[in-house]
Amino acid sequence: MAEPVVPRNERFDVLAPRVPIADLGVVHVLAAGGAGMSAIVRLLLDAGVSVQGSDQKDSPLLRRLEELGARVWVGHDPDHLEGVDTVVVSSAIREDNPELAAARERGLRVLHRSQALAAAMGGQTRVAIAGANGKTTTSSMLTVALLEAGERPSFALGGELAARGVNAALGDGSAFVAEADESDGTFLAYAPHVAIVTNVQPDHLDFYGDFATVQAAYREFAGTITAGAKGEPGLLVACADDEGSRRLAEQVRADGTRVLTYGFGPGADVRLGEPELDGTDAAADVASAGGTERLTIRVPGRHNLLNATAALLAATEGLGVDPRAVLEGLAAYTGTRRRFETRGTVAGVTVVDDYAHNPGKVEAVIRAAREITGRGRLHVIFQPHLYSRTRDFAEGFARGLEPADEVTLLEIYGAREDPIPGVGPELIATPLAAAGTSVQVRDAPAAVTHVAAQARPGDLVLTVGAGDVTQLAPRILAALRNGERGRA
Repeated sequence: MAEPVVPRNERFDVLAPRVPIADLGVVHVLAAGGAGMSAIVRLLLDAGVSVQGSDQKDSPLLRRLEELGARVWVGHDPDHLEGVDTVVVSSAIREDNPELAAARERGLRVLHRSQALAAAMGGQTRVAIAGANGKTTTSSMLTVALLEAGERPSFALGGELAARGVNAALGDGSAFVAEADESDGTFLAYAPHVAIVTNVQPDHLDFYGDFATVQAAYREFAGTITAGAKGEPGLLVACADDEGSRRLAEQVRADGTRVLTYGFGPGADVRLGEPELDGTDAAADVASAGGTERLTIRVPGRHNLLNATAALLAATEGLGVDPRAVLEGLAAYTGTRRRFETRGTVAGVTVVDDYAHNPGKVEAVIRAAREITGRGRLHVIFQPHLYSRTRDFAEGFARGLEPADEVTLLEIYGAREDPIPGVGPELIATPLAAAGTSVQVRDAPAAVTHVAAQARPGDLVLTVGAGDVTQLAPRILAALRNGERGRA
C-alpha cells in the first residue's frame, strides 16, 4: 500500500534553507502576545535582534515583552510595518490580516513561526519534541533538568515554566530544546539531532484528513533527524506504550536511525516499573541496559512518568549529560503553566487548570485528577476547542471525561475556525449522559456559580481546554472565598 501524501502548508516553505538570524533585520511578530509567538519575541530579543509586535488584545504577556525591549501595539495596522524587514506569523493568522496583506504587497520576507524558531537555533544541538499529547510537559521537564544540571540550554516551550515564569530563553549552552507543533506540518522545519515522539494519535484532521496521513507526517518528521556536527548519529526517543509511536520507532529503526523506546510495557528498550502515585508526586524505577535508576517527579500521573523518562533519555543518551544530574533536575521540576496547574485552594476546595484539548490529553488529565481526588468529588468544566475537532472526536472527549463526578460543558472555542452547523457541546454531552455521568451545558458565569455551589471540602475543580476557560479559575476561587459554596 502506497504511503499517503502528506499535505504541505502551501503558505510557507518550511523545508527551505533556514534564514541566518543575522539576516532577519527588523522583525515584526503578529499575535505577539500568544504563548508560541511570545517565545519567538523573547528569543530574538535575547539574540540582539530589533523586534516589535502586535496583537488584537492587550495582555500582561504583551506588556512584559515591552518591558524586555520590544515595541508593541494593540491592534493590527499596516503602518506598524514601517522600517520592517521580516514579518513572522503563525498558521492562525489569515491572509486577509491587514498587516500580513501589507507585508505580502510590499514584498517583505514573511516567515512562519517555525522558520523563525529554526533561525534562532543557530548551531546548537537541536532537540525537538513532538506528539499529540505531552510535548509541552516533556519539553519543559527536559529544559528544567538541563538547567538544574548546569547545561544552560536555549529553549522554546508551549507554556511558561511555573518556577521561572518564562517560556523561552537563549542560553549559551550546547543544546536547544524546542516543542515541535505537528498541527500544520511545520514541525519539518527543525532537522533535529535528537527527536522525542511522545505519541502518534489522530488529531488535526482538518489539515491531514485522516490518521494514515498523520502517521506519514510523523514518519517524515523522523526522517529529518540529522547527525551531529562531529558525525555522531541522530536519535529518536519514542514511547513504546503508544501504538502509533511504537510503530514509528520500528519503521525508523529499520531505516537505520538510532532509536530508543521507553514505556511500562515489556517491549520497551527502557522500562518503567510499577508506578508509585502519592498525591501530586509520582515515582518509578527505570531499568535499561545500563542498570536501574529511581525516577521521582513532583507532578501527578503515569503519563508524567512517561514524559519524564523521555526527557531523561534525550538528555543522557542524546546529549550526554550525567544521568544523576538529570534525575536530580527532573525531581526539581514543579510544572508548567496550564499543565495541571494548581490555581488555589479555598474552603477545602482545590482548583486546577489544564490546557488539555484533544481526547488523549483530556483522558490523561482526568485520570490524574481522579487518582489524587480520593474520597472527594471531581468537578470538571470543559471548553471544547475547534468545531472540527469537536465534530471528529466528540465520543472520545466523552470517554475521557466520563470518570468525573460532574461535567459542565461550555460552548466551543472556535479560535481560527468559523462555526460548523450542527456542531456544539451537545455532541459531547449526549454520550456522556448516556454513560451515566452528570453533565450540563452552561455559559461561563453560570458554570462558575454552579460549580462553586456544588463543591465541598475535599473536592477538586478542574478547568480544562485551550481557550479562555483558564479565566474561570480565579473567578471560581473568588466565588468560594465569598461564601457561595453550598448555595445550590
